[in-house]
Amino acid sequence: MNGTPRALNRILILVFGLLVLALGVLMLLLAAVPAVGEWWRVWAPSASLDAGRAFGSTLIPGTRVSWLWLLAMALLVVVILAMIGWMALQGTGRRDLIAWSNPPAEHGLPATGEAPGRVAIAASAADQALRAALASRKDLLATSVAAVEFEGKVALRVRVVSRQGADPQGIAREVERLVTGMDLLFGHECPVLLHISSGPRARFSRAERVR
Repeated sequence: MNGTPRALNRILILVFGLLVLALGVLMLLLAAVPAVGEWWRVWAPSASLDAGRAFGSTLIPGTRVSWLWLLAMALLVVVILAMIGWMALQGTGRRDLIAWSNPPAEHGLPATGEAPGRVAIAASAADQALRAALASRKDLLATSVAAVEFEGKVALRVRVVSRQGADPQGIAREVERLVTGMDLLFGHECPVLLHISSGPRARFSRAERVR
């Protein structure tokens, strides 16, 4: 429910993992297999000489700089810009407000009976309200609420961490009841995604009977 490019992230992690794995396998083979070590001792000097000749034959006229270095620098700049753009895409879609309104105005003045101004409901208000309402439940360890953009609308993403053995249907009903009351209080209905998990924190927390 946000703009994080999950598919791209997984592809990049896969590619990076394969490169690290290949490098690790190569280092292991160089250390453990004599034939591979001998091949490296023969191949590495000749590859270094070939690279030196390639750079020496591509000098820019009147200089001692190879255009291959300029190409490498340009590629490095492109990679850096791509990484900056990739980082900017992480976690996009979050919103600070879940609802806002402007009073109807005519010729720059508020409508009759309305005060000038703007009403806005912060996502932190919904977060604090739901966390306070769920704090008394012994079957929940943590609660977090975030406002995200979903299909052009602002929605609430509610995440709760439950204890092992907790009733997920009971938790879902309780959250639904609280969200309905919050909609009535705020005067604004908001789509909600509820995520119930029971991770390592639930396994290592103090055991309590869920009533």
